[in-house]
Amino acid sequence: MRSGSRKNATYAAFREVGRVIRTVQLLRYLSDAPLRRRVTAATNKVESFNRFSQWIGFGNRGVIADNDPVEQEKAMKFNALLTNVVIFHNALDIAEIVRQLLEEGWEVDPEDLAHISPYLTEHINRFGEYSTHELGIQPEAYDPELDVDFTPLREQDLIAAGLGQAA
Repeated sequence: MRSGSRKNATYAAFREVGRVIRTVQLLRYLSDAPLRRRVTAATNKVESFNRFSQWIGFGNRGVIADNDPVEQEKAMKFNALLTNVVIFHNALDIAEIVRQLLEEGWEVDPEDLAHISPYLTEHINRFGEYSTHELGIQPEAYDPELDVDFTPLREQDLIAAGLGQAA
């Protein structure tokens, strides 16, 4: 008998174990409101990323028309690279705005920053004219430091995940 045969006893046992695990997880999901909120938040983030990535890869309405697997992989990787570049640029812009607010004396709540998405598109003109005369300009060095204390959010996440202790 093949190991993948539906008549194989090991296969049947693992199938039943899988069903038990799925049932337990479903019951946990239904009975745990904070878990449902975390799953919904994570799902929304993934869906937002996918919408953003589709928006970035607007050419040919997102359809990869080439039958060559190498060309298909190139198209997917180029879209992923462009998506990540735009996200990084948006994150730099957001960080710069936060720095300016801090310099002006504003208090920046980490909870507010946690709700800002880097999937911004309003400032991108996909069909515009682009000047290349600025290509010789050297950008400023990237400063990864942002003077905002995210510790309360990290502790809140650990407590919600059951890994930390409430104070």
